[in-house]
Amino acid sequence: MQSVLSLNGVTKFYGKIQALNNVSFSVPEGSVFGILGPNGSGKTTLLSIVLDVLKANKGSYTWMGGEDDGEVRKKIGSLLETPNFYHYLSAADNLAITHAISGRGTKEEIDTVLDKVGLLARKKSKFNTYSLGMKQRLAIGAALLGSPKVLVLDEPTNGLDPEGIAEIRELIKNLAKEGNTIIMASHLLDEVEKVCTHVAILKKGTLITTGSVDEVMINEDIVELGSHDKATLLTVLKTMPGYNSIKEELGFIQLTFSLGTANLSEINSYCFKNGIVLNHLRVKRKSLETKFFELTNQN
Repeated sequence: MQSVLSLNGVTKFYGKIQALNNVSFSVPEGSVFGILGPNGSGKTTLLSIVLDVLKANKGSYTWMGGEDDGEVRKKIGSLLETPNFYHYLSAADNLAITHAISGRGTKEEIDTVLDKVGLLARKKSKFNTYSLGMKQRLAIGAALLGSPKVLVLDEPTNGLDPEGIAEIRELIKNLAKEGNTIIMASHLLDEVEKVCTHVAILKKGTLITTGSVDEVMINEDIVELGSHDKATLLTVLKTMPGYNSIKEELGFIQLTFSLGTANLSEINSYCFKNGIVLNHLRVKRKSLETKFFELTNQN
């Protein structure tokens, strides 16, 4: 798969403070790529560098295999900060001003963009009548002027209520289905898990891990078991061979196995032969939140 963006050893200092430390990864074409990390991890600095807002001290990056910079920039839409929209103007008028200032897209394209972000029916409504989610969708609409192939979004759901978060999540999914590559920074683990196909996790400017979300989340099988007699179940399971660890979690017993080695039929049979009837048995995928916590709390 072709890379839309490749970083090679990107390093950035603010005085004596190192914001990024030798960061290297590639963003596959057509992916929804999450740059995940807590506040202060270097996410915004990284996006600012690849958008030429900041200069790296060391390292390099290339967009789309090193095409001509002028042509590449036309294919990238970005949202680092919410645009300064005029509160008493309509959505359509605000996008017309954005077009006039940036030179991106055409006036004729405005209705198409508003339709993509679900605001066409409210295009004549004043900006100050919009919900927070609608305002953020309009900001993404401004980034879509000129039909870019790549969207770079910094914390697109930051400060939104649950309804607004759901709106932006659905919009990102729809834009990805249309063939856009989306690069988004976020500290919201749940959003990255539900929206992104790939992820890079940063901690204090250092890349901890990168890969597909499935690869990052899953490096072992977690089996969740339940029975009316949990104490006896725990005793029986401690005598069963093959698992790596055992613990109680949220009313169930959890066993971990090396990836791909858990056999539910064998586990169920072992319990039954030892007098335990299970009322709950499933393979549980490790959440990105658990994985993120483990990765970012390593010494």
